[in-house]
Amino acid sequence: MNTVTLIGALTKDPELRKRGETKVCAMRMAEGNGKKDSRLFINVSTFGRQAEVCKEYLSKGRQVAVTGQLRYREWENDEGQKRSEHSIAADRVEFLASGKSRRSSSENGSASEENDS
Repeated sequence: MNTVTLIGALTKDPELRKRGETKVCAMRMAEGNGKKDSRLFINVSTFGRQAEVCKEYLSKGRQVAVTGQLRYREWENDEGQKRSEHSIAADRVEFLASGKSRRSSSENGSASEENDS
């Protein structure tokens, strides 16, 4: 079973794109205890209607709980250096408290949907 749950804050506003006919929302979050040297930065992708909801209601600084599949990829950049990253393909994104008064239109303050990827 490949399932991970992380809680953290978004480091930038979500970006909505299309991959074929599927809408994909790309987010980056910082997870950790607040100490700069021990934080984990991870990319998160949501799909379909969940992607639309995340783009509409989330913004930089918002606390979220993300549950999904952990993914890993490797590649070479233009200079020939090997790069790698872990990311999460989210099945569920729960909107947590923030200083902003923006709320999700969903009743429980979360966006969840089957992963369309």
